[in-house]
Amino acid sequence: MIDLTQEGGLWTVTLNNPDKANALTEAMLRELLCIAEAATDARALILTGAGRVFSAGADLDAARAGLATSDLWEQLSGAIAALPCLTVAALNGTLAGGANGMALACDLRIAVPSARFFYPVMKLGFLPQPSDPKRMAALIGPARTKLILMAGQKITAAEAYDFGLVDRVVEPEDLMPTARALVADSLSADPSIASGIAGLCP
Repeated sequence: MIDLTQEGGLWTVTLNNPDKANALTEAMLRELLCIAEAATDARALILTGAGRVFSAGADLDAARAGLATSDLWEQLSGAIAALPCLTVAALNGTLAGGANGMALACDLRIAVPSARFFYPVMKLGFLPQPSDPKRMAALIGPARTKLILMAGQKITAAEAYDFGLVDRVVEPEDLMPTARALVADSLSADPSIASGIAGLCP
């Protein structure tokens, strides 16, 4: 349910469970974590999904069994954030719940116009992953972070762009070409220069 392709230093990771809106099970999270921890030699990484939804967050049955409060979410977002290469979340559709952590941990986020963004932790009775509010607030400020986390608002792609939550909004057919274009310079650059620039950026 997780596809990985490697081509010329580019790692493309695809959530591939479209019949269940790419809802994440414990096994999928562990596989994603293994990939993120192994990607230290990647020169760029693109994270995307199959179908019309990026991810609905935790699989409902798995969430009820304890996955919603697992530290795997935080481990995964931490591993993505720690990668020395440029990381891009190519959001092919709606991003919900704990899956927000993966996108927030990426350096760049691009989305299709139909994407929606929501993180209904208050409604579901869970705390968000510890780093998610901090990363979200760094991008969009504390008030808008509370709009999503505490007021439970669904944010459109256009609003997400205006807020600074995503960096580009592109048509579905342009999503992956745009993601590849964004990482092209990193793939062609001297790896030490690319990692050096990444280290200079806050």
